[in-house]
Amino acid sequence: MPSLGADMEAGTLIEWLVKPGQGVKRGDIVAVVDTEKAAIDVEIWIDGVVESLLVEPGIRVPVGTTLAIVRMAGEAPGAAPERAAPQRTAKERAAPQQPAPPRPVLPPSGIAPAPPAPVAAAPAGAAPHRASPLARHIAHDLGVDLDTVAGTGPGGLVMRTDVEQAAAAAPAAATAPPQVAAPPQVAAPATATAPAAAGRLRASPLARRRAQELGVDLSRAQGTGPDGAITLTDVERLAAAPKAAVSAMAPKERGAAMRRAIAQAMARSKREIPHYYLGLEIDFGPALAWLERENAKRSIEERLLYSVLLIKAVALAAREVPELNGFWLRDEFQAAASVHVGMAISLRAGGLVAPALHDPDRKSLTEIMRELRDLVNRARSGSLRSSELTDPTLTITNLGEQGVDQVFGIIFPPQVALVGFGRISPRRTLHASLSADHRASDGHRGGVFLAAIDRRLQAPETL
Repeated sequence: MPSLGADMEAGTLIEWLVKPGQGVKRGDIVAVVDTEKAAIDVEIWIDGVVESLLVEPGIRVPVGTTLAIVRMAGEAPGAAPERAAPQRTAKERAAPQQPAPPRPVLPPSGIAPAPPAPVAAAPAGAAPHRASPLARHIAHDLGVDLDTVAGTGPGGLVMRTDVEQAAAAAPAAATAPPQVAAPPQVAAPATATAPAAAGRLRASPLARRRAQELGVDLSRAQGTGPDGAITLTDVERLAAAPKAAVSAMAPKERGAAMRRAIAQAMARSKREIPHYYLGLEIDFGPALAWLERENAKRSIEERLLYSVLLIKAVALAAREVPELNGFWLRDEFQAAASVHVGMAISLRAGGLVAPALHDPDRKSLTEIMRELRDLVNRARSGSLRSSELTDPTLTITNLGEQGVDQVFGIIFPPQVALVGFGRISPRRTLHASLSADHRASDGHRGGVFLAAIDRRLQAPETL
């Protein structure tokens, strides 16, 4: 279970996107994990073959818990558990060590005890079946009665595969009374779970095109159009299903949980990090004048926001003053090899996330603008990747659009710096601030860093 931020202590595995025996390569998304902030697509950091999956969907485990065993090239089956985990990120290494939990999970393949016998359907009046959140969501979508499904998971837990097998075995039974067959002269409506022998799936051209874009298997979609035809809405609903199932918490409860997590992380930051603060008023007139001229040459879709100038200037300054770009780990500063700028983004339901823009110091303003727009949209729709939450080497918070003159933020550990920007004044100036860790740098180097940002912004054509 990766550490997806200093405020994360545990996470819930929602869905596996790989199977034992499947090959994976660095950067592949292998699972969806629910945190108190959002559902996160978890990437893998090595190449190899999935040997076994150790945690069932629906189970919440502490950060650091082994979720799966991956066999690397040249390793014999069963050798992978003895290998250390060099692929952990800096933030994961900095996360507090959690005691190893008792494994309420699946043991590695090859040493597992015999699986429990399938649990019979609960009799009338019995307690509802235990089912993973994803299984419940899919059962609702497919119209499957969980009381009629035999669970094959631990302790009879109903899993996603149990629901899909039940739906495929009796596509019409989900809505028909038990033990009652449909009249022979009435054809069963075409559904997404109908056997292949029922004929070619009916889907609108737009639905087929969207399914291809999203990588959705149309055979899993439940058609709600005329005569069971699969519509665009059906495809998008299925594509969003893992994210929609991430938590049973109501939005208000999730917002409260996020606030608690943020408060705990920031309290720890203020308690453990000796902050120092610097501020500088920057003449932003030259940058705005250049931006107006540049945008006049561009189409509306390609125009730049002034924020991209700030991002690029900060990234270049961080490369120039490396003491502010890295992590405080094991009582020493570790400079980062690259500049990955975390962007503080407010979420629609409340709270903040700070995912990374990777390598903005090496990219054009057009690339940064495109990636910033994409990052904000995915952050607010709950579609971030684990690398975007674990990779930031310093963070920017920009509250200028909210009318704030200055902001002096709290460092997000184990980073050692946070840059804040306020609003642009009528005199075309803006305040830049630096919150920095006194263990890694001092006021002199912090001043050099802010001066480097200012210098870059005075020559925007060089960004």
